[in-house]
Amino acid sequence: MRKLVIALIAIVIIASCTKEVAKDYVTLSGQITNKNSDSILVVNRGFKKVIKVKEDGSFMDTLKVKAGKYTFFDGKEQTTMYLKNGYDVQISLDTKQFDETIAYSGTGANGSNYLAKKALIEEQKLRIPELFDLSISDFDKEADGVINELRELLQATKDLDSTFIANEENGFEEIKKELASSFKQKQFLNNLKGQHSPQFVDYENYNGGTTSLEDLKGKYIYIDLWATWCGPCKAEIPYLKEVEKAYHDKNIEFVSISLDQEKDNQKWRDMIEQKELTGVQLIADNNFKSQFVKDYKVMGIPRFILLDPEGKIVSATAPRPSDEKLKELFNKLNI
Repeated sequence: MRKLVIALIAIVIIASCTKEVAKDYVTLSGQITNKNSDSILVVNRGFKKVIKVKEDGSFMDTLKVKAGKYTFFDGKEQTTMYLKNGYDVQISLDTKQFDETIAYSGTGANGSNYLAKKALIEEQKLRIPELFDLSISDFDKEADGVINELRELLQATKDLDSTFIANEENGFEEIKKELASSFKQKQFLNNLKGQHSPQFVDYENYNGGTTSLEDLKGKYIYIDLWATWCGPCKAEIPYLKEVEKAYHDKNIEFVSISLDQEKDNQKWRDMIEQKELTGVQLIADNNFKSQFVKDYKVMGIPRFILLDPEGKIVSATAPRPSDEKLKELFNKLNI
């Protein structure tokens, strides 16, 4: 009997020793084809982790995280993934088709694969200009159809945390609200076409004195609303300079209006000098609270506006300088 008891105790001890201990970290590894950078960045509010990428595009590291969504950056490209301690996730992607090729495998990969597919559906079906050109009934029908598609994708994805599922369900309602708000704003902006533009008066001019919109009438006016702190705005600067150079002797005036706060006036001036910005450089009288900005319902920047020589609105949301559609528009107008 004693031998039996000892044997049972031995079995229990061996089993407890060989039982896998739950990891209090995430193992993240992967392979990047056509890598954009020598490192990737994983961030969340209050969390930041830089992971080195080898010459062959492979990487591996461990992260201690709070369960939730994290943004994965490779250069300017990014995606959202779901991480939780104990996961062992492998990533594969080709940056030439970043969103289309990113895939996850390993323990805990399902949530991230769901988020990648969800993002692709949103990009292809919700983040397209044509959606906002529909009638309100057709818009509602299309938007509801896509939301239902996302719900079906969520339901078809196995082994997801209950908290993750609940957050996604709540997120669908937020998407619907954002889409409705964007549709309403787009309809408002479309209705501005052909109307006389709202005015700005006596905006400070970098070259001295002040300038009002009325002072610029007689030519087409391409307005760039930007700020020194705005990364996407600064990314447009090289393209804007190219367009200005190509059309410098045409019937068009290029006007950049900074929405920086008054306390950052010198930053505005310094950036104009450092970046050698051309065109008419102005700063709004009260940043985003300026009446001109509010009249155009500007919610984010960069924002571009095109007016005709009479001061009427051609487009309240004109293409960016980096968009080939801008030159197509200029050519269509015989500028």
